Amino acid sequence: MKKLLNEICKPKQWKTISTSDLLKEGYSVYGANGVIGFYNEYTHKEPTLMITCRGATCGTLNISKPFSYINGNAMALDDLDKDVDMKFLYYYLSNRGLRDTISGSAQPQITRIGLSKVEIEYPNIEIQLKIVDVLDKAQGLIDKRKKQLIALEQLVKSRFIDMFGNPATNSKGWVVEELSECLINIENGKSFVCENFSREGEYPAILKLSAVTYGTYDSSENKALTGEDLFVGSVEVKNGDLLFTRKNTPELVGMSAYVYETSPKLMMPDLIFRLNTNKKCNKVYLWKLINHDFFRENIKALSNGSAKSMSNISKERLMKLNIPLPPIELQKQFADFVKQVNKLKFEMEESLKELENNFNSLMQRAFKGELFN
Repeated sequence: MKKLLNEICKPKQWKTISTSDLLKEGYSVYGANGVIGFYNEYTHKEPTLMITCRGATCGTLNISKPFSYINGNAMALDDLDKDVDMKFLYYYLSNRGLRDTISGSAQPQITRIGLSKVEIEYPNIEIQLKIVDVLDKAQGLIDKRKKQLIALEQLVKSRFIDMFGNPATNSKGWVVEELSECLINIENGKSFVCENFSREGEYPAILKLSAVTYGTYDSSENKALTGEDLFVGSVEVKNGDLLFTRKNTPELVGMSAYVYETSPKLMMPDLIFRLNTNKKCNKVYLWKLINHDFFRENIKALSNGSAKSMSNISKERLMKLNIPLPPIELQKQFADFVKQVNKLKFEMEESLKELENNFNSLMQRAFKGELFN
């Protein structure tokens, strides 16, 4: 069967609940990126497929839990035809993508008019359920691997607490020193004119802020320079570097990433510092201290700036950060532990990529009619 999306359901936006009206308990409220809070009313008694229809994540899909409120930033696909399984439609639209329905550049959005052009091709309900069963099992393997990766990260944080105590209160009573006493220097990145796309091969490029923002170094997050002659060797990222985001949103400002391995001719932008430690401080210890949940408020307190969306940490303020400083041998023991965990994490990430590739292949085969005839 082939039908337009608005022939098998009724896309609808519900009243937006202000963030100031959200509650700590109640019915789950779904916004652009999943659950954003709770409310004393619900719009949907049953699980409902929704499409994010505003903002940077425009076009992503989610399925609500029973008794939920679907906020105005998402389009609920209400009154779904009984001949179409909701999970089948979720996978179908995920495979198809909704980029062609997005309008607006400054503020991307999806409207009912845009969705009215989407055509859905589906087999009988029995085949749909078989496809869903296969894809659910494949998705389950992906979810399990992701949980294992999260568990590894939590293991490192827990080991940090076991070895060093709570860094916010210095519960083990280590010597406390200003960061300036633990560094050789802080190096600045530079501002470059860049293309809007990533580099190919080892063409000179500059890191994007997102290469460091989430606490793990990601060299694929880069922009190619407009010319090879613009490369500046003094700000090239090297193995063993500790990078620090001096400017970002209030929640993410001051995140750091340790560079175990990187490819040549990638440079630091002016929004990133390089922290060069002396013999008192191990870079891996400092990396995990800066990013630890218990220490984040100490980092964010260094930031200032007039713009609510972006905060800035100056070199001078960063130098005055007080940090607990355990014996260097203990720091090195912790760094060795983190290195071993990261090896396992790398293997799991490679396994996750393979699982995701297999899942995408399964989806393509399913919606070409190759899995069940």
